Amino acid sequence: QVQLVDSGGGLVQAGGSLRLSCAASGRTFSSYTMGWFRQAPGKEREFVAAISKSGDSTYHADSVKGRFTISRDNAKKTVYLQMNSLKPEDTAVYYCAAKASYIISSSSGYGYWGQGTQVTVSS
Repeated sequence: QVQLVDSGGGLVQAGGSLRLSCAASGRTFSSYTMGWFRQAPGKEREFVAAISKSGDSTYHADSVKGRFTISRDNAKKTVYLQMNSLKPEDTAVYYCAAKASYIISSSSGYGYWGQGTQVTVSS
């Protein structure tokens, strides 16, 4: 089992950057594929990015490709989402999540979730 705590959200102007962090507790962080999701008011949850257990493979949704980068540090039990060139449409609550499956391109199977961190991008 793993507990996740998201942080790093805030208010930023369009074109700016933020780095989200997700700290995990438990001994087996490296046993989980990690992902980031977001949900804007009135919209469905969107799968943003994922990273393999070792960190050698990543997936990014088309909507963020080239602007966002997911990474992880297994020694620190932390996954990151570096967000550059932010746009107002990136405004949402961002959640990290963990799953045991190896499939990084699928949004299904995530059973552990952080509490979410708000990102607001002003125009």
